[in-house]
Formats: sequence, structure tokens, C-alpha cells
Amino acid sequence: MQTSIDYYAVLGVPKTATHEEIKKQYRKLASKHHPDKNPNDSKAADKFKGISEAYQTLGNEEKRKQYDAMRSLGSIGDFSARSQRPRGSSSGGGAYSQPGAGGINFEDLGAAGFGPLGDIFSQMFGDARAQQNAKPRGPTRGQDVETTLDVDFRMAALGGKLQVEQPVTEECATCHGTGAAPGARIVNCTECNGRGTISFGQGGFAVQRPCPVCLGRGQVPTERCPTCAGSGEVRTKRRWQITVKPGVDTGTKIRMKGQGGRGPKGGPPGDLLITFNVKPDRFYSREGLDLIAPVPITIFDASLGKKINVKTLDGTKVALKIPAGTQNGKRFRVRGQGIEKDGARGDLIVQVDVHVPERLTPEQEEAMRKLAETMQ
Repeated sequence: MQTSIDYYAVLGVPKTATHEEIKKQYRKLASKHHPDKNPNDSKAADKFKGISEAYQTLGNEEKRKQYDAMRSLGSIGDFSARSQRPRGSSSGGGAYSQPGAGGINFEDLGAAGFGPLGDIFSQMFGDARAQQNAKPRGPTRGQDVETTLDVDFRMAALGGKLQVEQPVTEECATCHGTGAAPGARIVNCTECNGRGTISFGQGGFAVQRPCPVCLGRGQVPTERCPTCAGSGEVRTKRRWQITVKPGVDTGTKIRMKGQGGRGPKGGPPGDLLITFNVKPDRFYSREGLDLIAPVPITIFDASLGKKINVKTLDGTKVALKIPAGTQNGKRFRVRGQGIEKDGARGDLIVQVDVHVPERLTPEQEEAMRKLAETMQ
């Protein structure tokens, strides 16, 4: 036995392909074989239908699991002979096939002794009769917009405001989502005869899927909208002003309710989801709410001690005494001068970086030699 349709072969991906690999391959093939790019090419149209059919299953994690389970059983076309009940027929010639046509009534799998498999396959490939009776969608929620926002280190620590621009998919304002040009009529789709679904089959196995021409609507315009090319949607850019709260770090996420894509047919808008990426600073680094400030000093200052001034994040200066004999990498803590977040505040940690001069004057070299002799 062998499975009637190999969706992995249709997309040209191995069974071990990841979800992202499947999506990438589908987009590549769909773009190549789309009917709009191949007018009057029936082979391209058939290829596009097959690609869409395969992705509808493999692109859905749950349906892919069910499909893999089905493939492991081998061909199921001969199971149809196990049931003697008359089968209904659908105008789409899909999952509910006429007797003797070799199609499968998934309900018969239960009667044939395969228990819940009939329910699994029915959920996987859908009930054609239910799809034919489906009503057009009403108002739906808009698209959630996700973006990553780069933030300067100091703004992330102190807070501020940023402008962000992001492309979103929204309902076309020209046709209000119908896909029709102004004055055009909406007629039944000739590809699916107005059902919104079409049947794909091979051997004894047939399934129903949304029509790729009308996108499951069952209707198409006599003339496509010039703005959206008949899709009912447009890709546009929107701008938002984002408030960056003090103390955000890389990976911090915020959700702005109602700031995403506008909802089709008057539906509520989606949300704007932002993930912050804090860019490194040329001077400071961060450990939790503590600021790390590396301060270079000479070997003479480290040996003899020195008072230095260190800038805090807001630009003020604090005095710090470096004691004699300070070693390279030694840290000194200035309380309460770190990052503030939600009422808590870290410290400023000054890390000494002892620099050894590359060249010495004759006098300095002599002094260093005498110092070395006294320490031996």
C-alpha cells in the first residue's frame, strides 16, 4: 500500500522539514506558479492548486500530525469497500463521493472497525457539506503587528519616546475588502461554482480545500479593484510613538492594545507587539540594574592612589577615591547611581582599568628601575 497524495513531494521538501522550511518553500512555489503570473497556463494553475492544497495540511501543525499518521497506515482507498451503506454525493466531488467512485466517506472508517480514525480524518480534511453551507465572514479582528525595536542604551536606562514605522496588512479602503473595482459586480466564482471550496483527489482519496481563485469566498468581482488587485487587502506602513519606560532591557516585550492592523468589515483592530533590543553603549555596560563603568588609570595612580570624577548616567559627576595599591579590575560601588525600574534602583560600579604606558621618558624609566629595585 502507499499513500494516495504525497504532500511533501508536492512541495519538494523532506518529511523532516521544519515549519519555517515548509513555509519558505510554499511561498517560493506559490509565487512562481500563481495564476496572475501565468495567465492562460492551465498547468501552472493546476500546479498552484496542488501547492495550496499541500500547504493547507503541512503548514498546520495539528493537520500535519494527522496526515503523517495517515501516511504511516498506507493507502486507505480500499477501505471504502468495507462499508455497505449508501454514500451521499457532494457537488464538489470531494470527501463524500459516490458509491463505486473509489472515494472515502470518513464516517465509514469507524464502521469498518477503525475507531476514531474516521473522526480524525474528518477533522483533518473538513466536511464538504458544512463548507458549502458556510456563511460569509462578518467583522473580524485586525492583524496583530509584531516588531523588534532598537533602543539606545541610555534611553533604555532612563526612558523616553521613539517613533516606529511598521508595514501592516489592512482592508483595502477603495473596495472595503470586496476586491471589486468601483462599479463592478460580484459574481459566483466559475472555478468552484460559488461553493468557495474545490476538490483535489488522486486514487481513492479526495479532500476539500478553499478555492485559490476566490480565496474561499465563493464570489469574484467582474473587475478587480485597482488598489489591491482584487485581494481586498493592502500592504501599508503605519507610524506609532512608543513610550520607552526606564529600565527596559533586551527581550523586554510590550503590548499596545488596539494599535495593530484595522479590522476587516468594521472589526476591532489588532494589537502592536514590540520586543526591545538594547544597543550597546560605548562606555557603560549593564548587570541587572547596576551600571558598570570602566575607568582607565595609570600604573602610577594605581600605585600611589588618586581622586577621580566619574560621570553618572544622567551626566552628573561623583567623586571617587582610588586607594594606593589598587589592582587592575578592582571594582568600587557608588550606591544609588544605577538604573531605576519599578521603584528599585541599582548602583554605579566603577571598574578600574590600569593602563601601562607604552613609552617612558628617561626620567620615568629611571624612577621605575629604582622602584623595582626597592621592591625586590
